Amino acid sequence: MKLDAKIPQGPLEDKWSNYKKTAKLVNPANRKKLDVIVIGTGLAGSSISASLGEMGYNIKTFCFQDSPRRAHSVAAQGGVNAAKNYKNDGDSIYRMFVDTLKGGDFRAREANVYRLAECSTNLIDQAVAQGVPFGREYGGYLNNRSFGGVQVSRTFYARGQTGQQLLLGAYQALMRQVEKKTVQLFTYHEMLDLVLVDGKAKGVIVRNLETGEIERYAANAVILATGGFGKIYYLSTLAMGCNGSAIWRAHKKGAYFASPSWTQIHPTSLPQSGDYQSKLTLMSESLRNDGRIWVPLKENETRIANDIPEEERDYYLERRYPAFGNLAPRDISSRAAKERIDAGFGIGALKNAVYLDFSKAIREQGKDKIKEKYGNLFTMYQKITGIDAYKEPMMISPAAHFSMGGLWVDYELMTTIPGLFALGEANFADHGANRLGANSLLQASVDGYFIAPYTIANYLAGELKTEKVSTTHPEFDIAELETKKKLEELLNIKGNKTVDYFHKKLGKLLYDYCGLARTKEGLEFAIVEINKLRKEFYEQVNVTGKTDSINSELEKAGRVADYFEIGVLMCYDALTRNESCGTHFREEYQTEDGEAKRNDEEYQFISAWEWPGNIDTRPILHKEELTFEYLKPTIRSYK
Repeated sequence: MKLDAKIPQGPLEDKWSNYKKTAKLVNPANRKKLDVIVIGTGLAGSSISASLGEMGYNIKTFCFQDSPRRAHSVAAQGGVNAAKNYKNDGDSIYRMFVDTLKGGDFRAREANVYRLAECSTNLIDQAVAQGVPFGREYGGYLNNRSFGGVQVSRTFYARGQTGQQLLLGAYQALMRQVEKKTVQLFTYHEMLDLVLVDGKAKGVIVRNLETGEIERYAANAVILATGGFGKIYYLSTLAMGCNGSAIWRAHKKGAYFASPSWTQIHPTSLPQSGDYQSKLTLMSESLRNDGRIWVPLKENETRIANDIPEEERDYYLERRYPAFGNLAPRDISSRAAKERIDAGFGIGALKNAVYLDFSKAIREQGKDKIKEKYGNLFTMYQKITGIDAYKEPMMISPAAHFSMGGLWVDYELMTTIPGLFALGEANFADHGANRLGANSLLQASVDGYFIAPYTIANYLAGELKTEKVSTTHPEFDIAELETKKKLEELLNIKGNKTVDYFHKKLGKLLYDYCGLARTKEGLEFAIVEINKLRKEFYEQVNVTGKTDSINSELEKAGRVADYFEIGVLMCYDALTRNESCGTHFREEYQTEDGEAKRNDEEYQFISAWEWPGNIDTRPILHKEELTFEYLKPTIRSYK
């Protein structure tokens, strides 16, 4: 299959306008005849469901939580970007386009990135109209702060609860449509398979997590807004329920999977404190506006932070990246922390962390000012660690976070399966090889509010003339039978090891060999070991309970089974790309001073992988060549 990104003609700043001018429309009377399934109720899922419901389509929306409010979008703390230039510091749509493309190490489409920046200006007005309580200056104007990888203040925030507040706005819009009966909401339902009819996405197979019943639903189009798969590392900043199963099941039905090895390691997580942990806690990147990151100059330092004098501290980000300092991008900041930790300068009981210090900011601005900006984050830190960060530095460490990789989509956000769309973190579209902070909430929101309503309508206009598919179609029978067979297979293994045992081992393999740093030998080793672990899983895992009732172990087992296959693809993707870019740092390809070394001549493309039919066959690579007409790729330097 030839990959067609469907990028509109015209100058960069006119492409999205040109698309909207020529996109096909569906008149209001006909919208009532069309059904759309949405999987996921985070910012992307709730916003597209509310938007399409408001337009008059019939929407069925599914989430595995008890409420859309529990979607992982709530966990995003620090802010959402928009090129409003409220600080009059030189920001613009073009500046945001440059920062985002550069931040992703020139491994994203120009057209998509520019559209993200262009749509950002509308989002803030939309959110304010919904009642999102953004931070404001004394005079009432919306306030901004800065995030990593930029030199302007474009991040709008609601203290450390920005994701939660934005999601509440989208949730209210969604529930308004539920009340109007344009949207049917199904909680406690998990998608287990995608149904294709004549090569088009026409429905899903889901499991009712309260009853265990397998259900089938048909529609004219399917939208996946199921987030990222960073939980594959087991210890990550993601909630325990986050997974990659929906997009992986779609991949196995023909949707190409793009850039799976580009998984972001966030620099400001709380460090692991023991083997008992099942997740790590994220501390907002916004803290790096006022916090200074350092390690002791002395190896294996035993003194507490406050006893180490200023001249014996290494503010390594300020030293290595003076132009950006503590606001260097996430991938660079995480690697720099790992380098210091591996060199013996880590702090904490396990020597696996660095300091994030607010003493200078408190002296200069006062405790009350810092509390006003970050108070809930300091409270959260104290509840978890018992440490008062107003009196001594926080301890932070890199942790698995955001998936830049996801289903390949074109400019319309449609996958290689006609009628199947992927929004937000479920697709690969906007961030290249590294996401800049505060662009996650932005992408999820603009995909759902401002982009997909146009592009999905353009597709649905052509579906009015096609025969409507019902759940009695034989393809639904086949998909449901395969789904039940998979569930029974997992229950019948009757081994003696838990699902978590395998997940932990897989996560450690990936973090060690396909994490912050990779090598050819390590990736080849990881592929072999993951396949061994997968084989052991199907021989030794013990999944208790039955299929016809609540069974959280069965849910986990299905997700981990998918993770084995995703993990192998991640390693193949990293092995294929003989360069370092963004979050993909191959140790063989670095500059003399330890920075990532890109190879634009050979690797200026998006890797889109096709499922080969079974896990024992090497996946099939397709390349979407990237062309830069408006911004020539340069050496990515923050020094």
